[in-house]
Amino acid sequence: MDIVDQETRSRMMSRIGGKNTRPELVVRKLLHNAGLRFRLHVKKLPGKPDIVLARYKVAIFVNGCFWHAHHCSLFRIPSTNRDFWHNKIENNVQRDRTRIRQLMDGGWRVGIVWECSLRGRNRENFQALQQVLLDWIKAGKEGLYQTTVK
Repeated sequence: MDIVDQETRSRMMSRIGGKNTRPELVVRKLLHNAGLRFRLHVKKLPGKPDIVLARYKVAIFVNGCFWHAHHCSLFRIPSTNRDFWHNKIENNVQRDRTRIRQLMDGGWRVGIVWECSLRGRNRENFQALQQVLLDWIKAGKEGLYQTTVK
């Protein structure tokens, strides 16, 4: 049972933004402090990646574990209106797969930084995360990169 009425829950959820989230700001700061320059939310690319490093042909998404169904301690389907949330999150996951494939088919390397690697009990050390991201970006290895959680 939800602790607030449906109208209040709807209003609360509608205020959750998709851009400039705290996790995204952390990743941007790590990359900027490492001397990298990037563009944000490039509309011409599939999925409007959160961070785009055109020089390296890298697109990075900073994904919230709830919204993108990352199976970690931060993801759990709400107990109320389960069908709605299951469908919504499944649609997000399918859309993510499509956009990642489109980017990779266009020659882009795609990175996903999961929210749980930036906050919560299993978060990464920020300096270590910064170094791993830099190594991946500069190495030029093809394929999909995702932060991992311990």
